[in-house]
Amino acid sequence: MPNESEDTSLSKEPNEIDAFSGGYKRSGERRPALVFLRGELLAVPIPLERNEVTLGRALDADVRINDARASRLHARITTECDEATGEARYSLTDLDSTNGTILNGRPVTRAFLADGDKFEIGEQLIRFEMLDEIDREFQRQIHRLLVHDDLTGLLTGKSFFSELRREAARAEAESMPFCVLLRAGDVGARFGGEEFAAFLLDADYAQGLVAAERVRSSIEKHEFSAVRRGSSEEPRIHRITISIGVASFPDDARDPIQLVEMADSALYQAKRSGRNRVCPYRLNAVTGDPMARLRSRQE
Repeated sequence: MPNESEDTSLSKEPNEIDAFSGGYKRSGERRPALVFLRGELLAVPIPLERNEVTLGRALDADVRINDARASRLHARITTECDEATGEARYSLTDLDSTNGTILNGRPVTRAFLADGDKFEIGEQLIRFEMLDEIDREFQRQIHRLLVHDDLTGLLTGKSFFSELRREAARAEAESMPFCVLLRAGDVGARFGGEEFAAFLLDADYAQGLVAAERVRSSIEKHEFSAVRRGSSEEPRIHRITISIGVASFPDDARDPIQLVEMADSALYQAKRSGRNRVCPYRLNAVTGDPMARLRSRQE
């Protein structure tokens, strides 16, 4: 029989946990976060690091939700101190939204959140969670897998359109131009196979065409080396060319989907015209030398 003073249990310190390797310990500190279970921000973990966090469609919302059924400032999450326990607690308040805030299936005006609670804003389903660092890193990894292409590390097509819609709304509100083109840019995505798309923020037609031409020219000049796997042969040098189509917001369209379709149409026009070239959606969009225009704007 073991001595009563001997601890033969397998319990751990309350703030520590062992990994399966037996050699890793981490703090059990848990922090509040929102994890999107549905909608454009699927699997995105958003830490609640402020005492007040607003959610809605407005550009100045802390968590911007691109959803037609969400109000501009739809709801607010507030961190409060429980006077009885001294611990933090978190309340969800509806900000007189048009379609209401639904918590665990019921509309609420104000309610306190518990770990695992789910609430709806428009079409978005969001879970309130208390996450430790390993949980947060896991959520970040899941998000990367969902939004990034495995081969290139660029955004997936779906994520690209989410970003494009977000930036189109910002450009509309701030009266800023931007361009959509295939094959390179500020925010790029792989649509599968050998087709890519990108949008350039705060860029007009001339700037978009200059950027596209730089990419086209650089790729045309680049020497790509390739060798068969396991072969002792010397690498062979390959050269490739690309065609790029460009469409501009708001000159061509204001709708993000339509802009991409226009850039795609311009791409096929470039291919029909002989390939290895840049083509704007509107052939008369830029008069004169775009490079000269760009230099004059920068002087």
